[in-house]
Amino acid sequence: MLALPPAPAPAPRRQLIIGTAFGGAAMAMFFGGMLAIWMRYRNAAPLRAASNGDQIKAWMPKGIEVHEVAANLMLITLVLACVMAQLAVYSAKRGDRVHVGLGLGIASVFGLAVLNAQAFEYGQMGVAIKGGIFNSLFYGITGAFTLLLILLLVATAVTAFRYLGGRTQDREVVSALALFWYISTAVYIAVWFIVYVTK
Repeated sequence: MLALPPAPAPAPRRQLIIGTAFGGAAMAMFFGGMLAIWMRYRNAAPLRAASNGDQIKAWMPKGIEVHEVAANLMLITLVLACVMAQLAVYSAKRGDRVHVGLGLGIASVFGLAVLNAQAFEYGQMGVAIKGGIFNSLFYGITGAFTLLLILLLVATAVTAFRYLGGRTQDREVVSALALFWYISTAVYIAVWFIVYVTK
């Protein structure tokens, strides 16, 4: 009796990667809309004389100074967290659980460092929560990114527990987490440039 050979295994659907990509697109649109509102109000602000005699937009309330060192450190730290997330993906493809844990752990520490730098920035700037459109938009945008970063840290912890707990064949979850880190860093680059650099 003749039998047909078994059918080939179905191609992976990569549902988690596609879901992360759609979520990242929605996240980018959300922050893009908030930054567009920021730029609209900043461009509509009247001009005033600066201390050196130049004409500048009267957008930021007087007495508020943006400390760019913390904002720059947050950017550099997020880029390094992406490198560690990619190390976790590289190690997961090779079945190296130790380096997956190392990459995810260091990425989490970098994420906590970014949260710490954001809290430092809030304390140094001294922006009152109530006080005008600048204050509302500043806390709206940076607060939304802080919530995004907390969600990213939770996702990193869940991925670490899942992969290091024994599901080493499910490497897609590590790749999806790395994509989440990349998209979050891209969002912060836009926030960094518009909110902290160009003000």
